[in-house]
Amino acid sequence: MKKGLRFDRFLHDIRHRRDRYRQFIGIMFVILMTIIGKPFGSAFAVGTVFVLLGISVRMWASGHIKKNKVLATDGPYAYVRHPLYVGNTFSGIGFSLASGIWWGILLFILILLVFYPQAIRREDEKLHRLFGDDWQNWRRKTRALIPKIPKEGVPGGDWSFYQSLRQNGEPIIALFLFVCLIFLYVRL
Repeated sequence: MKKGLRFDRFLHDIRHRRDRYRQFIGIMFVILMTIIGKPFGSAFAVGTVFVLLGISVRMWASGHIKKNKVLATDGPYAYVRHPLYVGNTFSGIGFSLASGIWWGILLFILILLVFYPQAIRREDEKLHRLFGDDWQNWRRKTRALIPKIPKEGVPGGDWSFYQSLRQNGEPIIALFLFVCLIFLYVRL
């Protein structure tokens, strides 16, 4: 493929399929906050709590996914349709705080606004195509990102560490985030 065609495709993807780059951008954001961070006590502590909460939500959610086979509606999916994004939000805010970089939160909010609406729309369309009426019923009672307690009570579900590792590599992502937190901690 010629360089011009690759660049044209990249520009097309940024305009119409930018959700493809959300994971890469998220990783680069964490690396940036880690490298340039100037952590200080209370901000680092609060940020670490947010990161740990984000990791926990992601681990919980990824252990319930049966990607493209079964519509996940239990565990965290009973509260929100996109709990992995909720976990990312907690982690991104957490790294912004832990780094001590005041504009980190503004940058992270910009990343959320640029990448997540399109990603959520695409994922919802895909789930609707795959699961039809089951997805419609679930969507009616479950918000995309803001948790809502189900009327039926607190759902459990079957969580699996293996599932978490296999579907999204969550333990590896968690390890990466812990290492970045350690680098920030060393500079306290």
